Amino acid sequence: MQGQPMIILGEDSQRMKDKDAQSHNISAARAVAESVRSTLGPKGMDKMLVSSIGDVTVTNDGVTILTEMDIDNPTAEMIVEVAETQEDEAGDGTTTAVAIAGELLKNAEDLLDQDIHPTSVIKGFNLASEQAREEVGEVATEVDPEDEEVLKNVAETSMTGKGAELNKEVLADLVVRAIQQITVETDDGGHVTDLEYLNIQTESGGSVSDSELLEGGIVDKEAVHGDMPDDVADANILLLDTAIEVDETETDAQLNLDSPDQLQEFIEKEEQQLKEMVETIADAGADVVFCQKGIDDMAQHYLAKEGLLAVRRVRKSDIEFLSELLETRIVSDIDSLTADDVASGSVRRENEQFYVAGEDGHGATLVLRGSTDHVVDELERGVNDALDVVASTVADGRVLAGGGAVEVEIAGRLRDFADSVEGREQLAVEAFADSLELVPRVLAENAGLDSIDTLVDLRAAHEDGDEHAGLNVHTGDVVDTFEAGVVEPAHAKQQAVSSAAEAANLVLKIDDIIAAGDLSTSGGEEEGAGGPGGGMGGGMGGGMGGGMGGMM
Repeated sequence: MQGQPMIILGEDSQRMKDKDAQSHNISAARAVAESVRSTLGPKGMDKMLVSSIGDVTVTNDGVTILTEMDIDNPTAEMIVEVAETQEDEAGDGTTTAVAIAGELLKNAEDLLDQDIHPTSVIKGFNLASEQAREEVGEVATEVDPEDEEVLKNVAETSMTGKGAELNKEVLADLVVRAIQQITVETDDGGHVTDLEYLNIQTESGGSVSDSELLEGGIVDKEAVHGDMPDDVADANILLLDTAIEVDETETDAQLNLDSPDQLQEFIEKEEQQLKEMVETIADAGADVVFCQKGIDDMAQHYLAKEGLLAVRRVRKSDIEFLSELLETRIVSDIDSLTADDVASGSVRRENEQFYVAGEDGHGATLVLRGSTDHVVDELERGVNDALDVVASTVADGRVLAGGGAVEVEIAGRLRDFADSVEGREQLAVEAFADSLELVPRVLAENAGLDSIDTLVDLRAAHEDGDEHAGLNVHTGDVVDTFEAGVVEPAHAKQQAVSSAAEAANLVLKIDDIIAAGDLSTSGGEEEGAGGPGGGMGGGMGGGMGGGMGGMM
């Protein structure tokens, strides 16, 4: 055995080490980032995503593009997680976060080629990320959470470049009103916005300008019996996710009857059970019942006799929203029903729908209308992002100038900070600053402008002390974007910087890839440890190709 290599991996296993592994990972991550760069900004382009079953999605929402793509590369999936985290934590800025992560890795690769150890790069990126978050706090502007003008600017900025842009003024007004409807002031003077109290419904076939905000919730169903009331002003509302029907046996059963009397007795017994269910509901004080499941015909008759309004087959999402709106639980067992399970509110019938409001009016439904399903779907994605960033602004109370202004300002401050950093980490801090300036460069590129000239003009304006100097993509001029109404939430920017740095560091820390099968299925080449070409050719070429096929 002496002198022979010890084999510990299976025959089909493959291994990629050191610089080959780093190049492979960086190439895969950059491929993901570059796939969404063209969607950034007001002039960003849309992507068409065609699923394996032919469903078509047209969007420029970063997280939607990345989650819908058929990615089969573990490193690429790590970058997708950046977008998902950004969406969960901030609601917007997913494309920015992913693009910065890709640029960090590109600049890190240049440092690795200069024989700077990954540990030094990672340490420098961590220092720069922490400093950048602090600087964002320094340049952020405090705003009153009740300042409607600023909140509308935040909403419009979020929707600019998306399907909602053409009607962004109308939609921004609806978004701000919706957030105000579901925002409550805390005991310490702060504000809490719970988006669980906001329901979004979409309707195709109308105009976007016909979208509206309604107090309470909507149930698009009819009463189960014609004799039931349409309006109940002081309603006691019960929510059920169990059927008002006689329980069926779990297995098929046969009954042998000796006489018609026995059959009649059997039917009467079922009717008695249904009557007892209805009496239990009435005794609990309920006069309106929204049921997720079915209601027996005989039970409908008894409910109508009791003067109750009952609606069946209500969507699960509507039942859950009504539970939040009315602050009551959803009952699963009628036998255990008590008066505490009944909530106060009001119900009225209008336009073949029931409108439900809670006792305190805390809750709303945003009805979005558009000409086609594709338009409505993209509209909903844009409005969801706007709702998230406005809610974030209300909670955080800080905003920034957009149009690349904050990135250029922070990049300049990071370069000053780099002078105080010793060792090779200084180069990583400078590389981090360069990476932030990707945002204004891409904004210019997507608008058909010269990115170098734009960046030079922006740097000059910031060196002269104009912290709010950003790019007007429509004219190509450098303007005060804060005054122009291009405003972003500070929390989203801090999250984007943090997520991008953490993802880049995670990729850089990997120096060995051990695959149980052929590396070509996860981004490598079939023979050896293919570098950048492998990273793009296998998993990114094949894995992304499935979901991106319709985009080409």
